[in-house]
Amino acid sequence: MSIPSLKTVSTFLFLVSVTLLFQGCKVSYSFTGADIGNSQTFQVNNFVNNAAIVEPRIAREFTLDLQDILLNQTSLSIVTNSGDLVYEGEIVQYYVSPITATSNSTAAQNRLTIAINVRFFNTLDPEKDFEERFSFYFDYGGVDQLIGSQLDDALEVIFERITQDIFNKSLANW
Repeated sequence: MSIPSLKTVSTFLFLVSVTLLFQGCKVSYSFTGADIGNSQTFQVNNFVNNAAIVEPRIAREFTLDLQDILLNQTSLSIVTNSGDLVYEGEIVQYYVSPITATSNSTAAQNRLTIAINVRFFNTLDPEKDFEERFSFYFDYGGVDQLIGSQLDDALEVIFERITQDIFNKSLANW
């Protein structure tokens, strides 16, 4: 039987020390920079569409997209009630406006803007609660119709940005 080298023993002790250090930490961080503290669960209540123009499916899609980002970027479990972290709110704006014009006074480019009012409650640390409005936009050609795959693309871009902004505001301590 051979005696392990000093380098092997040092490496082993270093790895054991690092493992114990990470297990002893009380604050939970994910690789995305999220500070979930002692939270174990979250809930996303259904967002409602209170905008003047109602696109029927966007409230449900946004709710699911917000759930997905929280599931994918944290170790939190989703619950339907009594979550440690609670997200709720409403879509308050959905509108299309021209942003550039042609020489014939028609829109050369349009912009879809969506704004969402979000209320966040951290039941374990109420000082982190907030209510804030998040918005983003998608530009498209003036002759294009915002239907079908064009609308799908617009919603994907807008919701990706808004959900990431909500995630950062509620869980990232940068």
